[in-house]
Amino acid sequence: MNQGLFDLRGRVAVVTGGTTGLGHAIALGLAGAGADVVCSSRRQEQVDRAAAEIERLGRLTIRLTCDVVVRASVQALHDAVITEFGKVDILVNAAGITLKGPAVDLREADWRRVMDTNLTGTLRACQVFGATMVAAGYGRIVNIASLSTFVGFHEVAAYSASKAAVGSLTRSLAVELARKGVNVNAIAPGIVSTPLNAKLVQGTPRGEELLMRTPMGRFGRAEEMAGAAVFLASEASSFMTGQVIVVDGGFLASGVNQ
Repeated sequence: MNQGLFDLRGRVAVVTGGTTGLGHAIALGLAGAGADVVCSSRRQEQVDRAAAEIERLGRLTIRLTCDVVVRASVQALHDAVITEFGKVDILVNAAGITLKGPAVDLREADWRRVMDTNLTGTLRACQVFGATMVAAGYGRIVNIASLSTFVGFHEVAAYSASKAAVGSLTRSLAVELARKGVNVNAIAPGIVSTPLNAKLVQGTPRGEELLMRTPMGRFGRAEEMAGAAVFLASEASSFMTGQVIVVDGGFLASGVNQ
């Protein structure tokens, strides 16, 4: 097989939510495959730290915060990337939040906050960066979905609904952009312990149930999502669009495990 299929040298990638958790691991994976990577989030100190890691890998980057709930902030990130690099080839939408509690008690303000970040934030970035990709006739968009894109999880209704919608948005964008040179796919990670969910899964009955339902018998590691991201960002996936790739240790395949 042509190893160059996975070579991202000469590509420019942007990762929203790229300074912690899954987004951070994916950003480092893209850089390791040769891409120049701009990883952004709301906190400047996290952006600076992640950028230093990218530079230690010998790649180029810029240091700019971005809040995906503010369109002007997303636009500013886009404009800075274009000014610095002249193009954007890869977009990974990894910014996200979660909220646990009974659905019947869920405040509409909290619902809107989760939706505005996880779903509408993804749409904003796809619109802003996707327009430039369409104009260039080339692009790779990778959204971050979830196991809850496919199955219900207890007391995370807003998060689950947002991620189900991300799966649908991924397919819709893929259909619209397929003939314009832009491929749109998503990754649905299994249970990976990150700062976003650590309190929900580490040493809790919920975590024990999730482990029981995962045939590999362990949580995933954030860096285990990087391979799928590199694949979807590379020429190896040139005829793939509209897919949600599940990386879950067998969770969704699971029936009876004992």
